[in-house]
Amino acid sequence: MKLPVNIFIIAILLLFFGLRTNAQENSEKVLIQTSKGNIIVELYKETPLHTKNFIKLAESGFYDSLLFHRVIPGFMIQGGDPQSKNAKKGQKLGNSNPDYTIPPEFSDSLIHKRGALAAARKSDQINPGKESSGSQFYLVQGQSFDAEKLRKMDEQRITQLYNKQITKFLRKPENDSLLKHYQTLTEDESYNEARDFWEAQKPQVAHLVEPFRLSDKQIKTYAEIGGAPHLDGGYTVFGEIVEGFEVLDAIAKVKTDGNDRPEEDIWMVVKYPANQ
Repeated sequence: MKLPVNIFIIAILLLFFGLRTNAQENSEKVLIQTSKGNIIVELYKETPLHTKNFIKLAESGFYDSLLFHRVIPGFMIQGGDPQSKNAKKGQKLGNSNPDYTIPPEFSDSLIHKRGALAAARKSDQINPGKESSGSQFYLVQGQSFDAEKLRKMDEQRITQLYNKQITKFLRKPENDSLLKHYQTLTEDESYNEARDFWEAQKPQVAHLVEPFRLSDKQIKTYAEIGGAPHLDGGYTVFGEIVEGFEVLDAIAKVKTDGNDRPEEDIWMVVKYPANQ
């Protein structure tokens, strides 16, 4: 028996919306309950290592009763230090992590916009590979930027990235002759030639730098909703807030001590999935 056309269309629409609802329900969303209210974050599929780790920790109850131990208004709120559970008032926190790290999962499309969820890590000096902490994370509050000023800031950031990568390139054993030539130019005070030589090395490292140059779309995002663009390319962004921006702002307003730790404990309970 054939269905009337209108009934057939309705059946297709119901199937479509049913699939869409299931897809939404199956998206990787995590609930972060706090003493200031609830935040829901959606984890990115583009960062599978970080997403899987965060879900694993949430399911195990690892984060339950930990604190947001570092709060800087106009920048971010940070938590996930295992030693923050039952920490004494005024105790300095932020140096404790699980006994593993996570390889970086950088993407020029995943940026530190307002509401971004990102992984904390140790500094470049002791962590040149920019590997993420096994548990510490932060949520970006950030600030808005004038688009033209942001372009200039980004150009300075890209220049710094080029300088770091060129330095690494010249220090490779196979480039010893190039390094000696550059050092000779500076020792002879041939600064213009040394500058030109340095600039000539940029194509060798461009693939390590150019992906992190802000696009026009990204600059527009930072100008309109804000964020922390100076962190792009240095820390893995693996999710974003979809509900609870007002809670982020409330936590960012709390009074802190000299170590940026809130004077009142801001606890968390992290649940996966978000609707459990």
